[in-house]
Amino acid sequence: MGSAGGYALGMEFEHRWLGRIGYDEAHALQRALLAERAEGRGRDTLLTLEHEPVMTLGRNADPSHLLLDESDYAARGIAVRHVERGGEVTYHGPGHLVMYPIVALRENGISLRAHIRALEVALIAACAAFGITAERRDGAPGCWVGDRKIGAVGVRVERGVAWHGLALNVGRDLAPFDLINPCGHAGVVSTSIALEQDWAATARGERDAIGTTAPDLQSVADLVARAYESELAAYGARVSITDISAVPAAAGGSR
Repeated sequence: MGSAGGYALGMEFEHRWLGRIGYDEAHALQRALLAERAEGRGRDTLLTLEHEPVMTLGRNADPSHLLLDESDYAARGIAVRHVERGGEVTYHGPGHLVMYPIVALRENGISLRAHIRALEVALIAACAAFGITAERRDGAPGCWVGDRKIGAVGVRVERGVAWHGLALNVGRDLAPFDLINPCGHAGVVSTSIALEQDWAATARGERDAIGTTAPDLQSVADLVARAYESELAAYGARVSITDISAVPAAAGGSR
């Protein structure tokens, strides 16, 4: 079976759910997995998790999109990290799903374009599972619901291996996005799965459905991972995922 790059392809992902984890710890883990894959060792891995509050800026990001001094973010309990991925500033925190695929693109014959599209399709598919119609936009990587941004994509490729990845807003706490120009877009409105469900319930007049517990992050992580797998398979890749939970599933969801 041909792949996106024209090679016979049989990929096997290891999917690790890490729960809530600090940015630096997850970054170090990505680095270690990247080194293994670049040397032809290890397995392609999907890390899914939620971070402690952090603003991350891509390697060419404009710092003016941070609307506060870094010390002011620190005073609010929000770390600031300048990282290697593409893209501008975004926020990660509790209730926000992150997936980091560490994937040997060159070895597997997958183009960078196919990888990014698979990430965007995974975001859209996860939203669709909760009745939310989302879409991609040319020139604005990520996922949008109308004019509201619900997901972001930012990647880096080193020695033929992709890392960093995507983020999807699931819970209701989006206040930190007001402290930045999300993904470099001044005035953009951020949204989430839980908020879109609230607005849909309001439109239907179902008051009891407003403010209910947001979807469980680990369940959403599984949806995103499977959708990413399916999109690569659509390009001709033979893909399978082994799920390994590093922490037990949290009870309930994220507000």
